[in-house]
Amino acid sequence: MNVSPTIDVEQRVLRARELFLSGYNCSQAVFGALADIYGISDEQAARLSASFGGGVGRLREMCGACSAMALLEGLQSGATKAEDSAGKQANYSNVQSLIQRFKEQNGSYLCRELLQLRKDAPTPPTPDERTAEYYRQRPCLRMVESAVRIYCERLQGK
Repeated sequence: MNVSPTIDVEQRVLRARELFLSGYNCSQAVFGALADIYGISDEQAARLSASFGGGVGRLREMCGACSAMALLEGLQSGATKAEDSAGKQANYSNVQSLIQRFKEQNGSYLCRELLQLRKDAPTPPTPDERTAEYYRQRPCLRMVESAVRIYCERLQGK
């Protein structure tokens, strides 16, 4: 699709914060704050990104905020033909750049490392209740904000 809109970065960050603080997961907050650029409705955005929260299905693997950037980059530069090797390579390069920037800013792109959990910590699929303590203890809101800023910078050619 390759859009290069004029973006009010702080407005997008604010939207992502609102989504996250209202109960959407990290991936939904990032994707939902930017998906309209690609003509995706709020409901579609929430559905498409729902499974990536908690490090993909709460497995604590790649941070959902990073997964959302990868989804967005697929909309921006994803190859649409199976034989398009150059397009695949360009998209993968863009995703790697986004994730590397996230890692440089936040120390990791793995949910369990960002949350400082043991690798073998059990991760039941039940999401934690969103309370003031939940938000106080977790870096997730900062990760959401970081991912939105990084992706907006990518769109602005920075």
